[in-house]
Amino acid sequence: MTPPPDGASVLIDLLAGCETGRLFNPYRAVDPLHDAADGAATRRRNLATYLAARSAPRALLVGEAMGWRGGRFSGIAFTSERQLADWGAPYAQSSCRPAGWTEASATIIHGVLAELGIEDSVALWNTVPFHPHPPDRPLANRAPLRGEVALGLGFLDQAIALLRPERIIAIGRVAEGSLGDRATARVRHPAQGGATACRDGLRRLLG
Repeated sequence: MTPPPDGASVLIDLLAGCETGRLFNPYRAVDPLHDAADGAATRRRNLATYLAARSAPRALLVGEAMGWRGGRFSGIAFTSERQLADWGAPYAQSSCRPAGWTEASATIIHGVLAELGIEDSVALWNTVPFHPHPPDRPLANRAPLRGEVALGLGFLDQAIALLRPERIIAIGRVAEGSLGDRATARVRHPAQGGATACRDGLRRLLG
């Protein structure tokens, strides 16, 4: 008898099956110019491994949307292929870039988690678990539209129900607005000059 799928598998299957319009769905789509042929499957495996290791975390940090240098290729919020390389197998890069991609926001967030020694007890997610990019510019970011934020809310709810975090911290205003009173705190998003405020806020809340 086949066992029922676990919650993470259900969530990842729903992500992969989602029609996202102008958003790039990293769990479903492959761009032959920038992705390995099995890129979407690699990103699904990365996310499954990550979620399995972070049941009931002490905190869930929720950001805005996947960035092209980060979750777009890693499959994990606020995480670039540079972090995957540091973590080692079974994590793997999905891009065609020989050295993988690195993202400033990912470096900032994971730098604080490593500094505090809490990498494995904090989980990361995005309000929009897909990549918003300008038309015909797949390697660029744009702010998600209102409807795109609404599209991500169901996945955010499922991630919270699956992970059962002790508390939820919004990273930036989009996440704060989406979480409402479920957010126990908010810190500045690290992009657009917010790096120092983000670091200080996370140290204060998680240290």
